[in-house]
Amino acid sequence: MSTPVPFKDQGHQVPAQEPNSALQDSLPCHDAPLLESRRKFLGNVRGVAMAAATAGAIGFEPLFGSRHSLAHADNDHDESEGYERAEEDAKIRIEAAKAERKVSIPPHTTNGDEERYPDKCGTYTKALLQDGPGRVNLNAYESFRHALRSGNPAAFENIIMGGARKLTDPQAGMTFDLEGTDSRQFGNSPCPRNQENVVVVPPAPALASSAYGTELIEMYWASLLRDVPFTEYPSNVVAAQAAHELSALPDYAGPRSGGQVTPDLLFRGGFPGETVGPYISQFFITPTFLGQQPISQLQVTYQPDVDYLTDPTSWALIQNGGSTGLQNQVDQQLRFQHSGRDLAAWTHVDVLYQAYFVGYLVLNSIGAPVNPGSMYRNSRTQVGFATFGGPHFSAMLGEVACRALERSWYQKWFVHRRHRPESGGGIAQLIKSGQGSSLNGRLNNNVLNSQALQSSFNKYGTYLLSQAFPEGSPTHPSYPTGHGVVAGACITILKFFFDGNFVIPEPLVPAEDGLSLVPYTGPDRTSITVNGELNKLAHNVSFGHGIHAGIHWRSDTDVSMILGEATAISILQDQAQTFNEKFTVQFTKLDGTTATISNQ
Repeated sequence: MSTPVPFKDQGHQVPAQEPNSALQDSLPCHDAPLLESRRKFLGNVRGVAMAAATAGAIGFEPLFGSRHSLAHADNDHDESEGYERAEEDAKIRIEAAKAERKVSIPPHTTNGDEERYPDKCGTYTKALLQDGPGRVNLNAYESFRHALRSGNPAAFENIIMGGARKLTDPQAGMTFDLEGTDSRQFGNSPCPRNQENVVVVPPAPALASSAYGTELIEMYWASLLRDVPFTEYPSNVVAAQAAHELSALPDYAGPRSGGQVTPDLLFRGGFPGETVGPYISQFFITPTFLGQQPISQLQVTYQPDVDYLTDPTSWALIQNGGSTGLQNQVDQQLRFQHSGRDLAAWTHVDVLYQAYFVGYLVLNSIGAPVNPGSMYRNSRTQVGFATFGGPHFSAMLGEVACRALERSWYQKWFVHRRHRPESGGGIAQLIKSGQGSSLNGRLNNNVLNSQALQSSFNKYGTYLLSQAFPEGSPTHPSYPTGHGVVAGACITILKFFFDGNFVIPEPLVPAEDGLSLVPYTGPDRTSITVNGELNKLAHNVSFGHGIHAGIHWRSDTDVSMILGEATAISILQDQAQTFNEKFTVQFTKLDGTTATISNQ
């Protein structure tokens, strides 16, 4: 399917800067804190950044000079050789830092809503003190902005909050890493050094835009279909209504067939392979093993038809950082992933890279071969272990997950501050109930006049967007999503290590009650590949914590997956220079083009 394209909304843009410009100009001028330690660090790095990194297939051998071995393991390990290795180690690290510093600082472009609406109704303010429905206390908001601008840890402790609920780790967006491209070097432009030729983080759709309205329409339809098994979509009346309405919306970013959105394509991603086979990825349902421990992939889910925040009182309480005291009602029957509620329940308490670690176990169970570029694939005398073997494969998933989250958290807190879909539903409720004049912002008529909004009102009695969780969304901005950026990073690692063209043998699909698995017999069953199912898994997880739960927009996921992929590629490129083994590995990226990681 086609790759998501940058949004059409006009944004407020911070001009791009080259790395040799003055330090104060090479950092974003809005909310990036200018801490002394950060100034000194970047200034010192800029002073040694003399060598450019190459784009495309990245090979740094010329940077390091010819070298025979990192180890010299057949020598006596005397003191002088120890010094030589220490010097070589320092050189590798410095040259990697130089190469990363040559990545230009891109523009960090927002949708302009924060500047456009004085009452901040289009901006994330959840858990800050609120003055009324949809209206943050402006002193509280200024305390929040002051903390972001200053970067002073003490200022974060002085943010004026509304209730007991706390903000989720805004200072993570300020973290430095010792590998990969820095958070501030991803933005509203491609990143050729990391082999990304599409815009990595474009501005999110603006509140009044048709693109925003289209995304909110999709959210309402997903909430209405939360308990319908995916296998029943083709015959479900509500799914047919959803597909019909979304087909008529030119800004709809999901996949189409012959120009139309079909029920079977609802809430799918548009990256390669995602429309092939069942909705649920094979990596989410195929039984496997963790060592000697069997993993059935049955899960705990929540009871159907129990939704939250559909009354104005509880909605306002939650926006102010309060609690309704309610908890999700657990379904006592274990089930395989088979509905939107199942996906939402899974992501409510998952370890963020959990799905991809289990996916790695499934790859082992089904006998998927390693990437053809792996140096040990055809070795006569060696197998991989600490490098290019099982411990390496599994440990890298956790490593890139943490690094990717930091990149997302910078964008969330220090650039975009996009509000959550429940806030969009709150604005729809105020407008449709005659209270729209209390806000500075307004929604596009495409959502205000939509069948989705009216159908939701018919079910719940208000225009609020129903939520799968009593607390609604987490307490951090929406764009990009953490689950999505981890997804993009982790599937990139698995593509690097495994053969993405391997066809999944004997594919499965959950039964309509989710109690068992049955063979998938669709005509495309022999076209279900590792790469396609990894892309699908990423969207299953991120849409589970997004569209299906009611807490993230489609664009949050699509953009965050690209950001995660770029982050993983930057780390793989840096790490490639540390291995004694020589290799050239290629894999297919989310846009369908090929990435190459090489140290030859």
